[in-house]
Amino acid sequence: MAIARPALLLVVLAIACRADAERMPRNSEVENYLAGYTKEYQRLNYASALAEWESNTHIVEGDSSNALRTRRANEQLAQFVGSAENITRIQGYLEHRNRLTPLQARQLEVMLYLAAEKPQTAADVVSRRIAAETEQTEKLYGFQFKVRGKPVTANQIDDALRTSKKLPERLAVWQASKEIGPTLKPGLVRLRDLRNQVVQTLGYPDYFNYQVSEYGMSTDDMLRLNDGLIKDLRPLYRELHTWARYELAKRYGVPVPDELPAHWLPNRWGQDWGSLVEVKGLDVDGALKDKSAEWVVRQGVEFYRSLGFDSLPATFWSKSSLYPLAADAPYKKNTHASAWHLDLDHDVRSLMSVEPNRDWYETVHHELGHIYYYLSYSRPEVPMVLRSGANRAYHEGIGSMIGLAALQRRFLAGRGLVAPKAQVDSMGQLLEEALNYVIFIPFAAGTMTRFEHALYAEKLPPDQFNAKWWELARKYQGIVPPAPRDERWADGLTKTHINDDPAQYYDYALSYALLFQLHDHIARQILHQDPHDTDYYGHREVGDFLRRLMAPGASRPWRETLRETTGRELDGKAMVEYFEPLYQWLRQQNQGRKATLPDL
Repeated sequence: MAIARPALLLVVLAIACRADAERMPRNSEVENYLAGYTKEYQRLNYASALAEWESNTHIVEGDSSNALRTRRANEQLAQFVGSAENITRIQGYLEHRNRLTPLQARQLEVMLYLAAEKPQTAADVVSRRIAAETEQTEKLYGFQFKVRGKPVTANQIDDALRTSKKLPERLAVWQASKEIGPTLKPGLVRLRDLRNQVVQTLGYPDYFNYQVSEYGMSTDDMLRLNDGLIKDLRPLYRELHTWARYELAKRYGVPVPDELPAHWLPNRWGQDWGSLVEVKGLDVDGALKDKSAEWVVRQGVEFYRSLGFDSLPATFWSKSSLYPLAADAPYKKNTHASAWHLDLDHDVRSLMSVEPNRDWYETVHHELGHIYYYLSYSRPEVPMVLRSGANRAYHEGIGSMIGLAALQRRFLAGRGLVAPKAQVDSMGQLLEEALNYVIFIPFAAGTMTRFEHALYAEKLPPDQFNAKWWELARKYQGIVPPAPRDERWADGLTKTHINDDPAQYYDYALSYALLFQLHDHIARQILHQDPHDTDYYGHREVGDFLRRLMAPGASRPWRETLRETTGRELDGKAMVEYFEPLYQWLRQQNQGRKATLPDL
């Protein structure tokens, strides 16, 4: 017996190991599962995207048919992606990661991430969330803005804030832009709770943490990364804030305030101050005023073709919604510019309201960057579930980089939008760029990111929404409301993304750090041009570089892709270096002026 026990144990262990081996997935089994999942995922995702497209492009007051159709399509997608069977199989395969190829493991990880938004183990909560999101979209884009009782569009509000020099008019327009907040607040409170409940089913503590996990980072790591960007740029932002307070007080003929009143600024949320300056020799609005909106879009496409990219599919032109609706149109549409990858293949579309001006010229080049990114990774080598950016910031970073390059003097001269020998105020142009890109960082990495962190991770009480929003705006941006705003209002909720693109606005802040890192590499290493005055047009090697970045989609780790293409980690150093000449200039301009931006 004493001798037989070890032998028996060995037999038992051998049988157990053989049983475990039989339970472990074979590579062919995983491949077959992934193939079946992919086919059904693409079908249901396409149906959902088509319904969402209709809900965003054809909003009829009182007509709930779009909302019902969108809800059904989203529920069907949710039932598949988050099915208990899929979750169990995915988790089972990932337990035996050593038997998976890197590409298989990456697909399964993304599939599990997708399931966490739609787990059918909490089907009732998922269904209520989908219904609530559809209802919120209808409220968000069906709202009728009014100034002194007269209906106005979002574009008209933005135009007035960019151009008006009359403070009473600016105040009326700014206040009108915030009227939608109370309408959105009950739905957002409900959505916040539902979004948290859904992801908690798969172990995430809150929805903010869930969104951050897509980067392979913790919430604390993401907040530190954003805080680092703010800190790096704080000296320059303080100079810009001081300059703006004094220059705007002079423009409006009033005393210099310690903080910037929100209605003084050319953007509803104070996130872009670019139109505060007009660059001499660089009148893009004037150059475009006799062009058509279609001409602006065609110019954008020709730019990408000059880099070696293909023409866009014919369906892009026939199915996109590119231009403003007629004033008497019987329906409304989402006025926020966006790019869509509906079938995860070649049905790509853009939703815009293009007009022939500087802002839309930049936006067109930006949105088409998304479109060409979609097409770059829509190839057999990239599985359907990995057809997305290397991380979410990559999409925005590449689009924004092209937007920056499209407004530089050398590029514009090449397109005939400024005279070839135009004497451009180079410091004025750098100031304009900083009022766009640098000004954005405290808003995106600070105000928005910290507000949504408080909303989801700290479960901010609804009776503190407005106080928290303005606390953060003052802290990070040095901006205050025109007058005290109590909790009857919900000014932060007027920002589109808080409603329908939640808990990921840091994507945009990181994308700006990325864009300057990529632009610096292209300018110095490929074009051998001054980063402040480049022309990408016609340089196929720039297109080759972009394709190396874009073609893998999400099939490879984003840090790996960045190191291989630029030779460095993501940081804000290139952005700080780009604006160093402006920083020194602003310090001279602000001599004798009082800096009041709060310390962090």
